[in-house]
Amino acid sequence: MENILNYDEAELKQWMDENGEKPFRAKQFYDWIYKGVFDFDDMKNLSQKTMEKLKKNFYIGIPSVVRKLNSKKGDTVKFLFSYNDGNIIECVVMKYDYGNSICISTQVGCRMGCSFCASTIGGRVRDLTSGEILAQILKAQDEIGERISNIVLMGSGEPLDNYHNVIKFIRVVNSEKGLNIGQRHITLSTCGIVPKIYDLMREDLQITLAISLHASDDETRKKIMPVANKYSISEILEVCRKYSDVTGRRITFEYSLVKGVNDDKESAKKLGELLSGMLCHVNLIPVNTVNETSYEKPESFKVKKFCDTLLKYKIESTIRKEMGADINAACGQLRRNYIEESEGK
Repeated sequence: MENILNYDEAELKQWMDENGEKPFRAKQFYDWIYKGVFDFDDMKNLSQKTMEKLKKNFYIGIPSVVRKLNSKKGDTVKFLFSYNDGNIIECVVMKYDYGNSICISTQVGCRMGCSFCASTIGGRVRDLTSGEILAQILKAQDEIGERISNIVLMGSGEPLDNYHNVIKFIRVVNSEKGLNIGQRHITLSTCGIVPKIYDLMREDLQITLAISLHASDDETRKKIMPVANKYSISEILEVCRKYSDVTGRRITFEYSLVKGVNDDKESAKKLGELLSGMLCHVNLIPVNTVNETSYEKPESFKVKKFCDTLLKYKIESTIRKEMGADINAACGQLRRNYIEESEGK
């Protein structure tokens, strides 16, 4: 059986037509899905014959909730979801004045090997399909009883390592026939797979591209991000400039500050020189503690000094507001803890 959510409406219309059903049944199905109805039997305007055919050929791949954690401030909800095959992923809903933002996963695990990230411990298990990525939003909306208005592909996995499923998801979630979430409300975060960024710029999308940079020189970056052994900072910045030229979109550079590794004044100055004149924004992220590493968060005054240095280079910079620290909201932490508990570690 197949996960019906992997079919967009046009593909499902074609399936209906090829299987003796009226194509409009596809729209009826998705109307129910986007209303939060996840059982064929509850889709009352589908004929019995149609329902039986769908149940024979498909399942609705909405994940089940393994854990749901609410922050004390009430501004963050973290979910641990289980898919049909038993694989576990996580996503986080963050509540802001302007709406609800969701950070979703694109793979089960990750093979990029970034040393500050818990998602990569244990490597990549498999890619998520477009329908499984979409299902995180559908289930989260159902759980919180509110609409999601902003999407960040920054959870477990490297989105550009699961390119085709991610692009299909973006088009589906942006569609007026779908959740109709504007492309400018979607951010894709990548560690910098240069050829795939070139592919992305040709997709005619208006999403925000975020680059996990985390260092201002190649040697430091190689120590914390294995992908730096393949793609240099200069190669990444070259494709980013071209991406901005083609799309007109500002690039976001994410920079996780690690005490004693990349948080000194010289690193800030180098970063300022590298990015000077670019259409960009720097998001400074004091690193979250991961048990398997010795990385520590810098003192707050050092974080501010780093930010101030970038501002002197006329680079717009902000320090990410910490949300959900009390519920393991950093990427991969909750899933990792659950796996260790399940294995009796």
